[in-house]
Amino acid sequence: MKNLTLRNITKVCGGIYHGPEEFLDQEVTSITTDSRKTERGGLFVPIVGERVDAHKFIPDVMEKGCLAALSERVLADGEYPYIQVDSSLQAVKDIAEFYLEQLQIPVVGITGSVGKTSTKEVIASVLKEKYRTLKTQGNFNNELGLPLTVFRLRDEDEIAVLEMGISDFGEMTRLARIAKPETCVITNIGTCHLENLGDRDGVLKAKTEIFSSLREGGNIILNGDDDKLSTVEEYKGIRPVFFGLKENCDVYADEIESKGLKGVSCRIHLGEDSFSVLVPMPGIHMVYNALAASAVGRIYNLTVEEIKRGIESLEAISGRFKMIETDKLLIVDDCYNANPMSMKASLDVLHDGAGRRVAILGDMGELGENEIRLHEEVGIHAASCGIDCCICVGELSYHMAEAARKADPGFSVIYVKNREELLEHLKEYVQKGDTVLVKASHFMKFEEVVKALEEW
Repeated sequence: MKNLTLRNITKVCGGIYHGPEEFLDQEVTSITTDSRKTERGGLFVPIVGERVDAHKFIPDVMEKGCLAALSERVLADGEYPYIQVDSSLQAVKDIAEFYLEQLQIPVVGITGSVGKTSTKEVIASVLKEKYRTLKTQGNFNNELGLPLTVFRLRDEDEIAVLEMGISDFGEMTRLARIAKPETCVITNIGTCHLENLGDRDGVLKAKTEIFSSLREGGNIILNGDDDKLSTVEEYKGIRPVFFGLKENCDVYADEIESKGLKGVSCRIHLGEDSFSVLVPMPGIHMVYNALAASAVGRIYNLTVEEIKRGIESLEAISGRFKMIETDKLLIVDDCYNANPMSMKASLDVLHDGAGRRVAILGDMGELGENEIRLHEEVGIHAASCGIDCCICVGELSYHMAEAARKADPGFSVIYVKNREELLEHLKEYVQKGDTVLVKASHFMKFEEVVKALEEW
C-alpha cells in the first residue's frame, strides 16, 4: 500500500513503535480489523467492542504472517512489531486520511437522508464505463467503515465513490476530513436520526458538513427539488449543480414512464445534450439517482453514450429493492433499512406490482420524539397508495396499523407483535402470485423474512 510503511504509520497516528528497526521501512500489504481476514504482510487493527476486545487476537494474526499490529496497550509478551496508540479507531482514521492523500485520486462523496446507497451504485456504474472505480461495499459508510473502504484502494484505481452516513452533528466533518471529496453529492434532506439532529434543518446542517473538506475547485451536486437543499446557494465560491424534475435544474428529466417493477424510462437533459434511458430499477427515486449520476458523469468527461450505458447496466444489491422471483411469489427485498421517506417511496413502487400487492413493514428506528406520528404517516400512505394489504410488525408499527385502518376501514391491515410471530404465521398471510415488499429498519432483521418467503 503506497507509502504505508510502519515508520509512516507510526508518525501519522502519533504512536510508539515496538519492534526491530529493519521492519520500519516495509510497506503493509493490507489493513483490517477482522482477524479472520488478515493477510501475510498486513496490519491488524484491534478494535475494542462492547462484547469483544480484539487485542486477544494479536498473537494469532501475527502467527499467520501479519507484518505488525496496532495496540492500545503495551504488549508485555510481544515478540513481534506493533505500534502502540491511544485509540485504534482514531488511528485507523488518521491512517486512512494519509493513505488517500498518497493516492491522489478523485473522490466522489455521497450523503443524504434517503437513497445514498442506490445513488452510489448508479454513480459507480456510470463511472466504471471510463475509469477503474472503487465504491463503498455494504454499510461501510461510518467512521470505521469509511477508512476500511479507503484501505481497499490500490494504485491502479482511478476514482473512488464513497458513501458517507451519519447520525449526529460533527460526524460528517470527521468523515469529510478523511475522504476530502472532490465532488459532493447530497440526495435529499429527510426525517432520519431526528433523535440527535432535531428536525430537517438540523439534518441539513449535519449533512452539509460534507463541504468542510471539499477540495479546492471541487464540485457540489444537490437535489434541486428538495426544499432544503435548494436553498444552498454556494460554498466558498462553488455554485451547486442542481438535478431534479424541474426544467430550471441544471440536469433534469422528463418523459418519465413507469415500466412497472422492470424499471422506469425517462429522458435526461444534460446541458445541451439529452438522451432517453431505461433505469432498470423501479420508482421515481431511481430517476433522481440517475440524474445525480449523469451530473457526476459529465463532470468526469464521460460521453452521453457512456452515461446511458452505465445507468442501464445497473445491478440491484441484496436488501436494496432487489427482485427475487420464486415459483410462488415476486419478493421485493428492501429490508436493509428504512425511514418514513423511503417507506413511502417503496410503497409507491409496490403499487406497480402484479397480482396481490402486499407490504410487510416493520419498525423504523432513530426517529426521535415524533416516532409515533411518523409511523402513523406511513400507515396512512399505505392505505392510500393503491396496494392490497399491509402487514405491520413491531411495537411502533402498531401505530402504523391503527392509522392505516382509520384512513381506510376497508383496507386490509394485519398487525403482528414481532418478527417471530410473523414467521410463524407467514404462510397464512401471503398467497401464490403475490408481489411482496419487505421493508424495515435493519435492527428488525427482516432478512429472515425474505429468506422464509424464498423457501416457501
